[in-house]
Amino acid sequence: MTRNPFTPVAANVAAQSASEQRPSRSEAEEAVRVLLRWAGEDIGREGLRDTPKRVVKAYEEFFRGYDQDPVELLSRTFEEVEGYDEMVLLRDIDFESHCEHHMVPIIGKAHVAYLPDRRVVGISKLARVVDAYAKRLQIQERLTAQIAGAIDQVLKPRGVAVMVSSQHHCMTTRGVHKHGTQMVTSCMIGAFRDEPQLRREFQMMIGMPV
Repeated sequence: MTRNPFTPVAANVAAQSASEQRPSRSEAEEAVRVLLRWAGEDIGREGLRDTPKRVVKAYEEFFRGYDQDPVELLSRTFEEVEGYDEMVLLRDIDFESHCEHHMVPIIGKAHVAYLPDRRVVGISKLARVVDAYAKRLQIQERLTAQIAGAIDQVLKPRGVAVMVSSQHHCMTTRGVHKHGTQMVTSCMIGAFRDEPQLRREFQMMIGMPV
């Protein structure tokens, strides 16, 4: 079966290396003040006095995925599946991310499925893996592959399917200003890649025309 070449371990090492070089909170707040001044604002006025602190606090929430290990989130698995070997699907997982090119929101939904071999994982963990990768600066193609790669690495299922659909604010609030457009990406591993009928079943279950 065709596997995904993505390696979550390498990505986690890179994230850890970046976190070791992380500036202090005061340095981050000063960077916000610089941007406000560059925009032409008076950082001393009442409405902006606490804005640097609020922005840094918001960034902690936006990018908390850098402090989460998706592989660890999936580490608690269950082997007592009573012979169940059909598709496990969690669809319509809402997520919020940020484009690494312009640092504006990416808002969308992810659909995640796998074919268990011997192990399954709690469904909430699938949603947590989506968030762990979404809460980083992203491009949608990488986000899709990372989710699939982590599930494939930990569960070692017979197949993994991930489809992501989202609206990119770098297209709607700037640049070409195309509202309502949706970008769709997918990553199929193992049986989902090798068996067209299984891939169509996944698409039907998430409500996508086939």
